[in-house]
Amino acid sequence: MRLDKFLADMNFGTRREVKGYIKKGLVTVNDQIIKSDKFHVNEYEDRVLFDGEPVHYQKNFYYLLHKPGGVISATVDNYDETVLDLFEDQDFRDDLFPVGRLDKDTEGLLLIMNDGQLAHRLLSPKKHVDKEYYAQVAGIVTAEDQAAFKAGLTIDGDEVCLPAQLIIDAVDEENQTSEIRLILHEGKFHQVKRMVQAVGKEVTYLKRLRMGPIVLGEQLALGEYRPLTPEELALLQN
Repeated sequence: MRLDKFLADMNFGTRREVKGYIKKGLVTVNDQIIKSDKFHVNEYEDRVLFDGEPVHYQKNFYYLLHKPGGVISATVDNYDETVLDLFEDQDFRDDLFPVGRLDKDTEGLLLIMNDGQLAHRLLSPKKHVDKEYYAQVAGIVTAEDQAAFKAGLTIDGDEVCLPAQLIIDAVDEENQTSEIRLILHEGKFHQVKRMVQAVGKEVTYLKRLRMGPIVLGEQLALGEYRPLTPEELALLQN
């Protein structure tokens, strides 16, 4: 790999910027100052230092984001804040993207990565990766609704949904509201809201808690993110 590409991949600047750093003698490879941006390095074996600090090559990056409402699941938008706008400068990369989507007003777990192959596997309908949501609902959710979800609902547009697990966490008879969790095995457009609507209720708040083996937990505040742990990444790749 060319030295300028190596440094650009590690977010030390654009290719033009890192060429300048190299020419200034800020980069050493195996203890030798290298001033040619065309110099080739073995990204996994050579010892590269930038301004005296070791540079460790990493091809793919994986993050768990606690998406807040009002932010869209996109890489760029001319009007709305995107999930990538939440990243600090030192972590932002042009090749990062969200894995799947959460509606603008939906909160919760969103995976951000630059690994297209893994993202494809996670989103493939054939894989049936579980997605667990918590929802607040206007209306009383019943055992009959649970049975309908388990059987596989037909939603608006005559779309048939795969069987889903509906868990009733709480029911408030006085205010005619419910709290539920829903485990899906697919990702149709606005699916949770449309499924709840199909049984005559309305989602008033929605949050994704889990995607496959990755759980949001309570450590991240809204808008915060963290790298996936090696253990989490291994679970996703299995």
